[in-house]
Amino acid sequence: MALLTFSGVGISALSAAIPRTVIKNYEYTEHFPADEVKEVVDKIGIVERRFADGNTCSSDLCFAAAEKLIADNQIDRSEIDLLIFISQTPDYRMPATSVILQHRLGLSTSAMAFDINLGCSAFIYGLSVAFGLMQQPGLRKALILDGETRSKVYSPKDRRTGFIFGDAGAAALIERNEKYQNTYFSFNSDGAREDLIKIRNGGYRFPSTAESMKEKVVDEYGNIRSDEQGYMNGSEVFNFVISEIPKDFKSIFEYSKVEKAEIDFFVFHQANSFINSYLAKKLKIEIEKIPSTIEKYGNTSSVSVPLTIVSELKDKISSGNKLFLSAFGVGMTWASSIIKLDGCKISDIVEV
Repeated sequence: MALLTFSGVGISALSAAIPRTVIKNYEYTEHFPADEVKEVVDKIGIVERRFADGNTCSSDLCFAAAEKLIADNQIDRSEIDLLIFISQTPDYRMPATSVILQHRLGLSTSAMAFDINLGCSAFIYGLSVAFGLMQQPGLRKALILDGETRSKVYSPKDRRTGFIFGDAGAAALIERNEKYQNTYFSFNSDGAREDLIKIRNGGYRFPSTAESMKEKVVDEYGNIRSDEQGYMNGSEVFNFVISEIPKDFKSIFEYSKVEKAEIDFFVFHQANSFINSYLAKKLKIEIEKIPSTIEKYGNTSSVSVPLTIVSELKDKISSGNKLFLSAFGVGMTWASSIIKLDGCKISDIVEV
């Protein structure tokens, strides 16, 4: 595993944006009987989600979050020298969405901008990239924009994924300051598990065809999707989580020399309530230290970690609180971080 430490760099502000449209899972019965819907929703613990409309992309949610962050903190846009856009649902195959957002946000043309295409662990990966680049004196401020519209890539006719995913965007401002103490990161990847969560067609290995876009029954349970919609092997994803995340948890605490008791909040990727309940018991963490947004936003992929901080910890975090962040998913990749939030200003959530 890759273990990293950075000092003198931290998150100075956070914001998030969600679509206005609320999907009530118990009423999401267009394709399945109500009793089957209740059984699924009771198990995963996702009561509501937010869906972007057909004209709203991940970049729009990130733009709204960024505008809120900039306004609330009176940021001089000319001082933002780095923009990182994180998403697997970008605006286009090319150009990179980060460059479009650089222009849309009115940032300088001397700013560095690039995309990170990674799944659920990507916010933590993106933090480390920004922290690493911010070690250089040529960068003043960095903006991480993380957005997903997963509702657009999963079939509502597939029980295994149709009730899980929602849409959101987040923005994080990264700055240098001597007050920021050590931040620790751990990163892992296993491409042998690539088939656990995947969209098979639509890229360049298996390009789009008329056949790949057709819906079809994919299993004995009558689930329906096309080859250009995402699928997930839920049972194997759970096996992956219970195998790998406790080991990563142990490794980063051993590496950092931080004691578990020093952590104020444990922010896990919001996969489903069953997985996070298991992790709480396995890792012996008090449930009140684990903020949750699963029930009201569902699984928003890489956005789930920053969204949970903004949604649930805005009025609970005081200067100097230590957070443990952990995210895992498509790839498979998984990552964790121990970070101290010192004076981080958290905005109210914006609805788009």
